[in-house]
Amino acid sequence: MNKHIIVQKYGGSSVANIDRIKTVAKRILSSKKKNNGIVVIVSALGDTTDELEDLAFSITKNPPEREMDMLMSTGEQISCALLAMAIKAQGHDAISFTGTQVGIRTDKSHTKARIESISARRIRKALSENKIVIVAGFQGINKDDDITTLGRGGSDLSAVALAQTLKAKVCEIYTNVNGIYTTDPRIVKQAQKIKTITFDEMLEMASLGAQVMQVRSIEVAKRFNIPIHVRSSFSKEEGTMIVKKTSKLEEIVVQGVTSSKSEAKITICAVPDQPGIAAKIFTEISKTGANVDIIVQNVSHTRHTDISFTVPKKGLSKAFAAAKKIAKKIKAGEVHQDKNIARISIIGSGMRSHHGIAAKMFQTLAKNKINIEMIATSEISISCIINSVQAIKAVKALHKAFQLEKRK
Repeated sequence: MNKHIIVQKYGGSSVANIDRIKTVAKRILSSKKKNNGIVVIVSALGDTTDELEDLAFSITKNPPEREMDMLMSTGEQISCALLAMAIKAQGHDAISFTGTQVGIRTDKSHTKARIESISARRIRKALSENKIVIVAGFQGINKDDDITTLGRGGSDLSAVALAQTLKAKVCEIYTNVNGIYTTDPRIVKQAQKIKTITFDEMLEMASLGAQVMQVRSIEVAKRFNIPIHVRSSFSKEEGTMIVKKTSKLEEIVVQGVTSSKSEAKITICAVPDQPGIAAKIFTEISKTGANVDIIVQNVSHTRHTDISFTVPKKGLSKAFAAAKKIAKKIKAGEVHQDKNIARISIIGSGMRSHHGIAAKMFQTLAKNKINIEMIATSEISISCIINSVQAIKAVKALHKAFQLEKRK
């Protein structure tokens, strides 16, 4: 790691208006006094991304993805140019770049491109001239020289990828919260800030509903062991460090509780209990592009069984149509969909070596009269699908049961 370079990323809320942009400029200059090189990645101002998306959908229900990338990438260009101006106005030289200008090369997937390489030649040159470098996040360029974007939360990925390319000392993610919490503080007031969390735990939390960081950015940070400091733009207090391993002698059993309402459930009834039937069903579903997650198949006593599975709500209509089509083909029964579900999860690397965690989770939900519809487990997480109406009640109950409010 280069001890002289720090990469900082500021989210949309951090640069939501001119006053906040000026405040961020001051913060960057304060960091510059302590470090030789500062590279800053910025998101679009406030709700700009949503507003641009609304403009596109007001013209057509199916805007072309290439043109969406052209449109959406402009939000970050505005914020990085304004921030460079604010830093210059406060007396230090700065230069802004688009993703294209710093050589962020991606594959051809519009709206969710993957980074293939970064040259960063212009960044290194600017740093050698003692300039503060501001880069527009969330974007790159493909082999056809078309602008691409990296998906929602893609500025996190831009920051981590640049930290890796520049061998930076640390990647600081500035947001509107003070760090990673044991659960959403808006749901549980007693939620505690987690001082240190592992990449594995953060990956689980991000993929299971915690919205502080983009999953792909954590994957890159883990692969290249890039320490990430998640902290508030509006406070000077320390945030949460995301690292490979924590220094604690005993791993904390449960680090946090997450909830997500982004999935829906599809059930195919009276499926013939024959070899190869599941393969036929999920081959058909996969053609829609929907990511199937939890799958539950009931035990068959009548040579017929029910199969339930979850898909992202965004892909529900296509997946449901495909499920009805394959159900007819294999002579199954009715097909049902349920949008009113929530996934409640507990996460912690200490769960690997502790027994009874699942039992405690199920007992807590039972005690609160919360019915479990589906269950999924990994080495460091347990998830339950429940009725979405009971999501908040479940989060509060589990947070209390595992005494997360006492975490210091």
